[in-house]
Amino acid sequence: MAPGRLMCNCLSDSGIEVQNPKMKPTLLLLGLSGLSLLAGCARSDVTTNALAATPSTTAQTNMTKITKTDQEWQKQLTPEQYRIARKHGTERAFSGQYWNNHEKGIYRCVACDLELFASDTKFDSGTGWPSFHTPIADHVGTSEDNTLFMRRTEVHCARCDSHLGHVFDDGPKPTGLRYCINSAALKFEKR
Repeated sequence: MAPGRLMCNCLSDSGIEVQNPKMKPTLLLLGLSGLSLLAGCARSDVTTNALAATPSTTAQTNMTKITKTDQEWQKQLTPEQYRIARKHGTERAFSGQYWNNHEKGIYRCVACDLELFASDTKFDSGTGWPSFHTPIADHVGTSEDNTLFMRRTEVHCARCDSHLGHVFDDGPKPTGLRYCINSAALKFEKR
């Protein structure tokens, strides 16, 4: 083996040992990609009390729940929107449409059009996802999420239950919360 080359001895489909010089760098890149994804959405111990004590922007809260079949959601949403909003996916950091949006307006649920966050509650968290410190009152719900070997607090639309992202307790004042939201779960209305 040449100095400085990474080699991996692997079994081929026929059971013969082969050397694969690209195996370790590929595994390293996959591992680093996974870590960077988790860095923005790390462990969250946001308590129900902390969420309940959070001031919200005001809005009309009398709403009817929206329920559709998976087939109906798939017809309405793009494949990426469906993967994120209905199947609890996560987009790559710094890849979403709104992470760096600085225009004034309202962020709505991509699935049911409910107003979720005002642009004046958005801040740059450095994570690569749109981040907000305060949701519109009663328009965002939460639930416990124990996937990916972590305990986090999931954020979903209160009207259609679409997955939006997660909430963490490392945000700025006035709430101290960071609603880390996927762009694919949002649509923006400029005002």
